[in-house]
This record gives sequence, C-alpha cells and structure tokens, in this order.
Amino acid sequence: MAYFVTGATGFIGRHLVACLLARGGGRGGRIHVLVREGSVGRLETLIERWGPVAVKRIRPVIGDLAQPRLGVSDQALARLSRTPIEHFFHLAAVYDMTAARRHNRVANVDGTRHAVQLAAGLRAGCLHHVSSIAVAGLYEGLFRENMFDEGQELDHPYHRTKFEAEQIVRSQTAVPWRVYRPAVVVGNSQTGEIDKIDGPYYFFSALKLARRHVPAWVPLIGPELGYTNIVPVDYVAAAIDHIAHLPGLDGQTFQIADPVHRRSVDVLNAFAAAAHAPRLSIRIDARLLRSLPTGPLSLLMALPPAREARRAILAEVGIPAEVLGYIGLSAEFDTRATERALEGSGIELPPLESYASKLWDHWERNLDPDLFKDRGLVAAVNGKTVVITGASSGIGRAAAFRIARAGGIPILVARSSDKLEQTRREIEAMGATAYCYTADISDPDSVQDLCDRLLAEHPAVDILVNNAGRSIRRSIALSYDRFHDFERTIQLNYLGTVKLILGLLGHMRARRAGHIVNVSSIGVQASPPRFAAYVASKAALDAWTKVVGSECIGDNVHFTTIHMPLVRTPMIAPTKIYDSFPTISPDEAAEKICEAIRKRPKHLGTRLGTLGEVSYALAPKAVDQILHTAYRVFPDSAAARGKQDPTEHASPEQLALAHLMRGVHW
Repeated sequence: MAYFVTGATGFIGRHLVACLLARGGGRGGRIHVLVREGSVGRLETLIERWGPVAVKRIRPVIGDLAQPRLGVSDQALARLSRTPIEHFFHLAAVYDMTAARRHNRVANVDGTRHAVQLAAGLRAGCLHHVSSIAVAGLYEGLFRENMFDEGQELDHPYHRTKFEAEQIVRSQTAVPWRVYRPAVVVGNSQTGEIDKIDGPYYFFSALKLARRHVPAWVPLIGPELGYTNIVPVDYVAAAIDHIAHLPGLDGQTFQIADPVHRRSVDVLNAFAAAAHAPRLSIRIDARLLRSLPTGPLSLLMALPPAREARRAILAEVGIPAEVLGYIGLSAEFDTRATERALEGSGIELPPLESYASKLWDHWERNLDPDLFKDRGLVAAVNGKTVVITGASSGIGRAAAFRIARAGGIPILVARSSDKLEQTRREIEAMGATAYCYTADISDPDSVQDLCDRLLAEHPAVDILVNNAGRSIRRSIALSYDRFHDFERTIQLNYLGTVKLILGLLGHMRARRAGHIVNVSSIGVQASPPRFAAYVASKAALDAWTKVVGSECIGDNVHFTTIHMPLVRTPMIAPTKIYDSFPTISPDEAAEKICEAIRKRPKHLGTRLGTLGEVSYALAPKAVDQILHTAYRVFPDSAAARGKQDPTEHASPEQLALAHLMRGVHW
C-alpha cells in the first residue's frame, strides 16, 4: 500500500501524515509527499520530528499546485506508477478568510483540478478530498452530509472556491472519491499546537485586552454573534485517517464537525474562562440590531471617517475586517455519517471546555503578538529620532535606553546637563547614538529655544515623549494660601507641554508623520484626594489631546495618552508612606512608553484606572464616599505640612488599602 499526500507540511496535513506513519505499528507503505522545491527543507525538518520511521517511508515529490498534474514530471510519474497509489489525499489549499481572491482561486480551484488530473494519471485507488463546511456558504438550516449544491449564497471568495473545488472532485474525478468537510479547525486538543492565527484566535488579543483593563468578575455587554462550529486538528486528522481506510464508503461525504450547534459567544466565553478574562454575560439579540433603521446608519458608516474609525478599532484588537461578517454560521451541520464511520474506533470529539486552556496557553506562549514586541519596537523606532523630556532620570532615562537598543535615536531633554551627559555617554557606550538638550519645559522661552534647535539640527523629529512632570500631594485644606502650587503645576504639566507640542506639531503635519506620547496619570481616572493640582494639570492635557488628536489624525500624526500608575521615582520620595506602597519600577513604566510607540493606541492604562472611570460615570456619589474614606486613611505628609518627620511610615490600614487599589496615588 502506498499513499500520495498534498499539503503534508500544512497544519492538518502533518497531523494526518503522523496518523499514517503510526498505522501498522509504523510498518506501512511508502508516503509520497508533494512539495515545492523551495519547501524541501521544511519537509526534512518534519521528517526529523516524526522520527526514523518517517525517514524510511516518506519520499518527497517535487511539484506545484498551480501547474497541470501538480507539476509532477513524467519521470516522477513513471516512478510513482511502479507501486499502486491506493490512497491519494488532497489537502493542499488555502484555509484563510483573509487571503486574496486570486490566491484562493489558484490554490483551491486550480490546485484541486490539477490534483484530480494526477490522481487519474496514477490510477489511484481513491481520491480523498479535504473540503470544508465553507461549501455551505450562507445556507440556512440543517446542511446534511449528502447535500452539496442547494442554491446557497457563496458571497465570499473563500466559500466560493471551496465549493468549486469540491464540485470538480464530484464531477471530474476518474477514480473513486471521498470528501471530508472539517469545521473551523483549531489547535491540538492535547498540546494546544497551532501554527497561525485564524478563526477564534482572531479574538484572543481582544480577550487579553479585556483582561488587562477589566476585572474578570465584571460582566460585559455585547451583541449575540450567531453560531459557530470548531474542532481540534488531532480529531480531524484521526477521523480522516480512520474513515479513509474503511471499505465501501466511496462517493460519500463526511462532515467532521461538532454535532452541537454552539453560540459563538459561548465559545468565546470558554476561551475567556481559560484566559481569566471577563465574559460576555449580557447579550443583545442581533435581530434587534437588524430591526433598527438602516438607511441613515448605513450612510453614516459608509463615510470615510467612520470606515477609518472601524478599521482602527479592529486593528487595535487584531481582528481582520474581512472576517467580521462571517463570524456567525447560518447553517447547522449533520454529522451522522461521520459518527457511524467512527463508531467503535475510540475517536471522539472532545468538549471544548476540556482543551480550551491548552489552546489559550499555546497562543499566549507562542503566537501572542506581544511576544514579538521587541521586533515591533525596532520597526517603530529604528533610525528615527525620539525626543524624550525628563530624560535625565527615572522613566525617561529607562525609556531612552530601550529606544536606543531598538535602533532609535533618543534626544534627551532635561534641566540638568550633568545627568543628561552621563546618560548620553552610557548610550553611546552601547554603540548607539543619542543627543542632549537642556531646557526648562515650564519656561515658554526655553521651550521655544528647544524647538528651534531641534528643527535646525535634525532633519526630522519623528516621536515626542512628554514625560517631564511635577506632582504635588497636598489637601485643599492646606492649599488655601498656596495658589502658586496650581500655577507651577499647570505651567509644567500642561502649558509647557502644550508649548512643546505646538513647536513640533507643524513640522510633523507637514511631513505627514509623527507620534506624540503624553505620560499622564491614573489619578486622572481615579481622582484620588490631595492631588487637585496634579490631576487637574494632567486632565487638562488629556482633554487638549483628545481635541487636537481628532484634527491631526488625517495628517498621520497620532497621539497616545498613558495613564501611568504609581512609579517609584524621585518625584514620590517626599511622601514617606510611599516607601512601603506597591509601585511599578521605572523600567516597567518605560515598557509602557515603548508599548505606546509600538502600537500607537489612543489610550494606554490599567484595569483599575478603567474601573475608576466607569464607576464614577455610573455612581459618582458612591465613589465620592469611597474616596473620602481614603482621604481620612491617608493624611497629609509631613512634607505637605512644611515639616520633616523621619519616623513617618505607612500604617497597616494604609498598606491594606494601597495593596487593594494598587497603583493609585494616595
């Protein structure tokens, strides 16, 4: 017995080959594998992974899906014909809703036609065609295994080409055939292994984002997304292998799917549970949404700004726009023929809940885009100038080193030239480049001079990180005669920063390229007592940024606001109780700046900060009462009272509240 397999190096294909290798205790016949000349190395890697039995049994056959008879030469065809090919497995295809129309047609339609030609030339015992439930298109109702052309809508290129490919097998094959229609294939139920982001994996980044910003116990509200059907790859491969070797089943179709019609939201919630993320608990029936007047809404959504906003939101969570309209399946899938064929084999579809955590764990360890953030930072800053204010110490200094290591050119700005020069020398000792500029951001003339020098001495300013700031922790009761606290805080945190942005913004808009990162505070979201001057100055910059950002987005100039939690820097040193509080380090804060530069989000913050904003919007009086309790628990520091107290320390009550609301400035 000999086999011929196309797509053996693909995801389903390599699992199927592993099943074929295991047959007969590894003593089965030859397995001929179609492979492009440039992919032989990939096959050799798989053979090594499969072990010694693969070395003995697997033989590469050079070919190409796009060529007649799969590009197999006459000499290779003659060699293959010496041993009858009993099973010809055709798996090579595009399994991707986002692929280009032409790519779908070449791989799925032309490739299948050429496979049928080769199977006939080899007089194969049976052509096993791996199709997809996509052939059902937008069919509504139960799609049985003996159904094919039912007049279903096939408005997506992927659906259409999978339908046409199966049609070729049914109408043009000169040898016996069997068709297998897997549902949405996910990773291995035992190991979680998968090699690309597809299907439900598109929503994993959104789940991670929700986990980061919203506590797991908070119920989410969203639309009902319809139904879906997913199966793990090891089940698919084992089912195809078993059914292919059963006698008397030629000319039949087997839908390798979940017989239970599951709601897409239930599937996402299974993954949310595995990710310890909040779940979608309150669902809005899609029929209610469809019943809304569509004329004005459709017209509004067709406008370029709305399309761009939709694209930006989807890009932020990693969901391709092409798949949105096809999340929910309109058909259910009959699997009774498959179940009969598998009866007594021990091959059973495992429940999603039994392996969802393995799929999540593999994605988080191997495919999460954040794993490649260092490369993302290189792409974002390599060869670009990045102006960083407050760069002589703390967050700014740490960010400068990270940016320099990624190939960026940090332009260090601070009042102290000694510390700036030391930082520059350390960066240059790494083999990178940095520049120093002394300036006082609270002085408008100094800021103007800085902008003039930057634009005169550098061909471009690509990124501006507004990190310099001043914090004052003092209750309003101690501030009646200290109006200057508000003046000096607003001068640096708001007016000076705006002056700097204005000095560079025209340059960025003219170049149609720029990114401005403002380091704000979680205090703007949580409104902690005793920070009236500081929070007001940061909130002013936040509001200014929202307005200006909408004006500049069309010029490809982006703004990001980071609502930074409490960071252990010299700025918090006067408040001695902070010595025992949970804080993040300057390096961790610098990583948030780098993340902002990589992804260019509108906002970057914490779950606690988001919860603070939502809570105040829903129940402002209740939040006032909670914050008043904190006001009583955390008194003014000795420094705020104009005194020194070396014995000042945090009480157990203060520590408990600080750990409960980690990162908030109290």
